[in-house]
Amino acid sequence: MSLNTSSAAKAAAFVEAVLLLKPQIATFDCDGTLWTGDAGEGFFRWELDQGLLSGEMVCWARTRYADYKAGSVSEDDMCGEMVTLHRGLNEEAVQSAATVYFDEHFSRQIFLELRELTGRLQQAGCDVWAVSSTNEWVIRAGMRHFRIPDKRILAAAVEIDNGKITERLTRVPTGEGKPQAIRSAIGRDPDVAFGNSIWDKEMLQMARHAFAVNPNPDLEKIAREQEWAVYFPDSVRRG
Repeated sequence: MSLNTSSAAKAAAFVEAVLLLKPQIATFDCDGTLWTGDAGEGFFRWELDQGLLSGEMVCWARTRYADYKAGSVSEDDMCGEMVTLHRGLNEEAVQSAATVYFDEHFSRQIFLELRELTGRLQQAGCDVWAVSSTNEWVIRAGMRHFRIPDKRILAAAVEIDNGKITERLTRVPTGEGKPQAIRSAIGRDPDVAFGNSIWDKEMLQMARHAFAVNPNPDLEKIAREQEWAVYFPDSVRRG
Protein backbone atom coordinates (compact mmCIF):
# COMPACT_ATOMS: atom_id res chain seq x y z
CA MET A 1 0.00 0.00 0.00
CA SER A 2 1.46 3.36 -1.01
CA LEU A 3 0.19 6.90 -0.60
CA ASN A 4 0.04 9.50 -3.36
CA THR A 5 0.94 13.11 -2.60
CA SER A 6 -2.59 14.08 -1.64
CA SER A 7 -3.04 10.97 0.51
CA ALA A 8 0.32 11.50 2.18
CA ALA A 9 -0.57 15.10 3.06
CA LYS A 10 -3.91 14.02 4.50
CA ALA A 11 -2.28 11.26 6.54
CA ALA A 12 0.44 13.59 7.81
CA ALA A 13 -2.15 16.17 8.88
CA PHE A 14 -4.04 13.49 10.80
CA VAL A 15 -0.92 12.30 12.61
CA GLU A 16 0.17 15.83 13.48
CA ALA A 17 -3.30 16.76 14.75
CA VAL A 18 -3.14 13.91 17.26
CA LEU A 19 0.44 14.67 18.30
CA LEU A 20 -0.44 18.31 18.97
CA LEU A 21 -2.76 17.11 21.75
CA LYS A 22 0.29 15.74 23.59
CA PRO A 23 -1.57 12.75 25.05
CA GLN A 24 -0.09 10.68 27.84
CA ILE A 25 -2.47 7.73 27.43
CA ALA A 26 -3.82 6.53 24.07
CA THR A 27 -6.11 3.57 23.48
CA PHE A 28 -6.66 1.97 20.09
CA ASP A 29 -9.20 -0.56 18.92
CA CYS A 30 -7.52 -2.91 16.45
CA ASP A 31 -9.74 -4.63 13.84
CA GLY A 32 -10.94 -2.01 11.37
CA THR A 33 -9.04 0.76 13.17
CA LEU A 34 -5.37 -0.16 12.86
CA TRP A 35 -5.94 -2.30 9.78
CA THR A 36 -8.77 -2.97 7.38
CA GLY A 37 -10.83 -6.06 8.05
CA ASP A 38 -11.54 -8.26 11.06
CA ALA A 39 -8.51 -10.38 11.96
CA GLY A 40 -10.38 -12.01 14.84
CA GLU A 41 -13.18 -13.32 12.66
CA GLY A 42 -10.70 -14.19 9.93
CA PHE A 43 -8.53 -16.24 12.25
CA PHE A 44 -11.61 -18.02 13.62
CA ARG A 45 -12.68 -19.07 10.13
CA TRP A 46 -9.12 -19.97 9.12
CA GLU A 47 -8.33 -22.10 12.14
CA LEU A 48 -11.48 -24.21 11.68
CA ASP A 49 -9.88 -25.51 8.46
CA GLN A 50 -6.35 -26.00 9.82
CA GLY A 51 -6.79 -29.07 12.04
CA LEU A 52 -5.85 -27.13 15.16
CA LEU A 53 -9.20 -27.93 16.80
CA SER A 54 -11.01 -31.24 17.18
CA GLY A 55 -13.70 -32.18 14.68
CA GLU A 56 -16.31 -31.98 17.43
CA MET A 57 -15.19 -28.47 18.36
CA VAL A 58 -15.15 -27.35 14.73
CA CYS A 59 -18.73 -28.56 14.26
CA TRP A 60 -19.86 -26.80 17.43
CA ALA A 61 -18.05 -23.57 16.50
CA ARG A 62 -19.57 -23.39 13.02
CA THR A 63 -23.07 -23.86 14.40
CA ARG A 64 -22.48 -21.39 17.22
CA TYR A 65 -21.15 -18.73 14.83
CA ALA A 66 -24.16 -19.17 12.55
CA ASP A 67 -26.38 -18.58 15.59
CA TYR A 68 -24.37 -15.45 16.41
CA LYS A 69 -24.80 -14.09 12.89
CA ALA A 70 -28.53 -14.82 13.18
CA GLY A 71 -28.65 -12.69 16.33
CA SER A 72 -29.31 -15.43 18.88
CA VAL A 73 -25.84 -15.25 20.50
CA SER A 74 -24.59 -11.99 22.00
CA GLU A 75 -21.43 -10.16 20.96
CA ASP A 76 -19.92 -10.63 24.42
CA ASP A 77 -20.63 -14.36 24.43
CA MET A 78 -19.28 -14.95 20.94
CA CYS A 79 -16.09 -12.97 21.55
CA GLY A 80 -15.48 -14.95 24.73
CA GLU A 81 -16.21 -18.30 23.09
CA MET A 82 -13.76 -17.54 20.27
CA VAL A 83 -11.13 -17.73 23.02
CA THR A 84 -12.45 -20.53 25.22
CA LEU A 85 -12.90 -22.92 22.28
CA HIS A 86 -9.11 -23.37 22.51
CA ARG A 87 -9.34 -24.88 25.99
CA GLY A 88 -6.90 -27.71 26.53
CA LEU A 89 -4.58 -26.60 23.73
CA ASN A 90 -0.98 -25.54 24.19
CA GLU A 91 -0.87 -21.75 24.18
CA GLU A 92 2.44 -21.63 22.35
CA ALA A 93 0.94 -23.59 19.44
CA VAL A 94 -2.09 -21.29 19.23
CA GLN A 95 0.13 -18.20 19.40
CA SER A 96 2.30 -19.59 16.61
CA ALA A 97 -0.77 -20.24 14.43
CA ALA A 98 -2.13 -16.75 15.12
CA THR A 99 1.20 -15.17 14.15
CA VAL A 100 1.36 -17.13 10.91
CA TYR A 101 -2.22 -16.14 10.12
CA PHE A 102 -1.76 -12.43 10.81
CA ASP A 103 1.53 -12.13 8.97
CA GLU A 104 0.16 -13.91 5.91
CA HIS A 105 -3.28 -12.33 5.75
CA PHE A 106 -3.27 -8.99 7.58
CA SER A 107 0.20 -7.46 7.71
CA ARG A 108 -0.36 -5.83 4.32
CA GLN A 109 -3.72 -4.43 5.45
CA ILE A 110 -2.23 -2.23 8.17
CA PHE A 111 -3.03 1.47 7.80
CA LEU A 112 0.41 3.02 7.42
CA GLU A 113 -0.52 6.32 9.03
CA LEU A 114 -1.88 4.49 12.09
CA ARG A 115 1.37 2.57 12.40
CA GLU A 116 3.28 5.84 12.11
CA LEU A 117 1.00 7.49 14.66
CA THR A 118 1.40 4.77 17.28
CA GLY A 119 5.14 4.83 16.80
CA ARG A 120 5.45 8.58 17.12
CA LEU A 121 3.18 8.65 20.16
CA GLN A 122 5.41 6.12 21.87
CA GLN A 123 8.50 8.12 20.92
CA ALA A 124 6.87 11.16 22.54
CA GLY A 125 6.42 9.27 25.81
CA CYS A 126 2.75 8.37 25.39
CA ASP A 127 1.58 5.01 26.72
CA VAL A 128 -0.16 3.34 23.77
CA TRP A 129 -2.62 0.53 24.51
CA ALA A 130 -4.36 -1.91 22.17
CA VAL A 131 -7.91 -2.68 23.33
CA SER A 132 -9.75 -5.38 21.40
CA SER A 133 -12.43 -8.04 21.72
CA THR A 134 -10.37 -10.28 19.41
CA ASN A 135 -8.39 -13.03 21.14
CA GLU A 136 -5.09 -11.83 22.53
CA TRP A 137 -3.01 -14.25 20.41
CA VAL A 138 -4.06 -12.53 17.19
CA ILE A 139 -3.66 -9.08 18.76
CA ARG A 140 -0.18 -9.96 20.04
CA ALA A 141 0.74 -10.99 16.50
CA GLY A 142 -0.60 -7.71 15.13
CA MET A 143 1.07 -5.55 17.76
CA ARG A 144 4.49 -6.86 16.74
CA HIS A 145 4.07 -4.66 13.67
CA PHE A 146 3.36 -1.63 15.89
CA ARG A 147 5.98 -2.39 18.56
CA ILE A 148 3.32 -2.33 21.23
CA PRO A 149 4.40 -4.71 24.02
CA ASP A 150 2.22 -7.50 25.36
CA LYS A 151 1.86 -5.67 28.69
CA ARG A 152 -0.11 -2.94 26.90
CA ILE A 153 -2.57 -5.28 25.19
CA LEU A 154 -6.10 -5.57 26.56
CA ALA A 155 -7.70 -8.26 24.42
CA ALA A 156 -10.05 -11.19 25.00
CA ALA A 157 -8.16 -13.57 27.24
CA VAL A 158 -8.34 -16.62 29.48
CA GLU A 159 -6.23 -18.00 32.30
CA ILE A 160 -3.29 -20.17 31.24
CA ASP A 161 -2.42 -23.20 33.40
CA ASN A 162 1.05 -24.72 32.88
CA GLY A 163 1.06 -23.59 29.27
CA LYS A 164 -2.43 -24.93 28.61
CA ILE A 165 -5.39 -22.74 27.68
CA THR A 166 -8.31 -22.93 30.10
CA GLU A 167 -11.94 -21.87 29.71
CA ARG A 168 -11.67 -19.33 32.54
CA LEU A 169 -12.16 -15.96 30.90
CA THR A 170 -10.30 -13.01 32.41
CA ARG A 171 -11.68 -10.27 30.14
CA VAL A 172 -13.70 -9.63 26.97
CA PRO A 173 -13.16 -5.95 26.05
CA THR A 174 -16.15 -5.11 23.89
CA GLY A 175 -18.76 -2.39 24.41
CA GLU A 176 -18.91 -1.50 28.10
CA GLY A 177 -16.15 -4.04 28.69
CA LYS A 178 -13.60 -1.73 27.08
CA PRO A 179 -13.82 1.06 29.69
CA GLN A 180 -13.86 -1.58 32.43
CA ALA A 181 -10.66 -3.16 31.10
CA ILE A 182 -9.01 0.24 30.64
CA ARG A 183 -9.81 1.50 34.13
CA SER A 184 -8.77 -1.79 35.70
CA ALA A 185 -5.42 -1.95 33.90
CA ILE A 186 -4.52 1.74 33.52
CA GLY A 187 -6.37 3.33 36.40
CA ARG A 188 -7.48 6.42 34.48
CA ASP A 189 -9.36 7.49 31.36
CA PRO A 190 -7.38 7.86 28.13
CA ASP A 191 -6.45 11.24 26.70
CA VAL A 192 -7.16 10.00 23.18
CA ALA A 193 -9.07 6.96 21.92
CA PHE A 194 -9.51 5.51 18.44
CA GLY A 195 -12.21 3.11 17.21
CA ASN A 196 -14.25 2.15 14.19
CA SER A 197 -17.40 0.36 15.39
CA ILE A 198 -20.37 0.70 17.71
CA TRP A 199 -18.53 -1.62 20.11
CA ASP A 200 -15.94 1.15 20.59
CA LYS A 201 -18.50 3.81 21.51
CA GLU A 202 -18.05 3.55 25.27
CA MET A 203 -14.27 3.72 24.98
CA LEU A 204 -14.51 6.79 22.77
CA GLN A 205 -16.95 8.45 25.15
CA MET A 206 -14.55 8.12 28.08
CA ALA A 207 -11.63 9.79 26.29
CA ARG A 208 -10.82 13.50 26.37
CA HIS A 209 -10.46 13.36 22.59
CA ALA A 210 -12.23 10.74 20.46
CA PHE A 211 -11.26 9.73 16.93
CA ALA A 212 -13.55 7.61 14.77
CA VAL A 213 -11.14 5.96 12.32
CA ASN A 214 -12.60 4.15 9.31
CA PRO A 215 -15.94 4.11 11.16
CA ASN A 216 -18.88 1.89 10.32
CA PRO A 217 -22.02 3.90 9.40
CA ASP A 218 -23.57 3.57 12.86
CA LEU A 219 -20.46 4.85 14.61
CA GLU A 220 -19.92 7.57 12.03
CA LYS A 221 -23.43 8.87 12.74
CA ILE A 222 -22.69 9.01 16.47
CA ALA A 223 -19.30 10.63 15.85
CA ARG A 224 -20.85 13.39 13.73
CA GLU A 225 -23.48 14.03 16.41
CA GLN A 226 -20.86 14.11 19.17
CA GLU A 227 -18.49 16.21 17.05
CA TRP A 228 -15.74 13.66 17.34
CA ALA A 229 -12.95 13.71 14.78
CA VAL A 230 -13.63 11.34 11.86
CA TYR A 231 -10.81 10.02 9.71
CA PHE A 232 -10.94 7.69 6.72
CA PRO A 233 -7.63 6.33 5.45
CA ASP A 234 -7.52 6.69 1.66
CA SER A 235 -7.04 2.93 1.33
CA VAL A 236 -10.64 2.48 2.50
CA ARG A 237 -13.34 2.44 -0.15
CA ARG A 238 -16.48 4.18 0.99
CA GLY A 239 -19.94 3.32 -0.22
